[in-house]
Amino acid sequence: MNLTAQRRTPGKTSDLRAQGRLPGVVYNKELNIPVSVELREFDKAFRSQGVASLINLQLDGESHDVLVKAVQMDKRRREPLHVDFYAVTAGQPVDVFVPINFVGTAIGAREGGQVDAQRHQVHIRILPRLIPNHIDVDVSALAINDSLHLKDVLSALPSEAEVLDDLEETLITILPPRAEEPEEPAQAAEPEVIGEDGDSDDGDDAAA
Repeated sequence: MNLTAQRRTPGKTSDLRAQGRLPGVVYNKELNIPVSVELREFDKAFRSQGVASLINLQLDGESHDVLVKAVQMDKRRREPLHVDFYAVTAGQPVDVFVPINFVGTAIGAREGGQVDAQRHQVHIRILPRLIPNHIDVDVSALAINDSLHLKDVLSALPSEAEVLDDLEETLITILPPRAEEPEEPAQAAEPEVIGEDGDSDDGDDAAA
């Protein structure tokens, strides 16, 4: 995915947003460059690629391979307010969170079990050029009370990846169906009281 960035003067980020641009920064141990990118283009790239994909960022005629490290969001509008791009160095591994995509319908779910997905990403260390967009984990064989742990899905990761999470962590469990609660007997509806003597207030007004 390609994005074009422009250098910006720190501050006055509201002016940039009014122009449809997203303020951000490109950084690593040697860089710290305030930038802005087209909001619409970033939003399209971020929604389709997420945080685990390399973005080719064009800046001042130079190309930087970057990862989205953090996005500050407007909670009300659900729009990005600021983005941090981490500029990777070729040949040096990076730590990234890779999304987990659960594939298939578990046998236990077909039998009424409840799917309890406890982890939706895995933390790995890997060379930038080998970062996967996501990993697919097939859950179709899981019966009720079955679980998958991180150690069970290592084959879905690139062989060069170093897993930084606990391999015993549970990713997903198929829980037994919820027991149905007995229905409480319906209570008789109480009669509506209209006025102190049971007469309609409207009737009193009409007689007055």
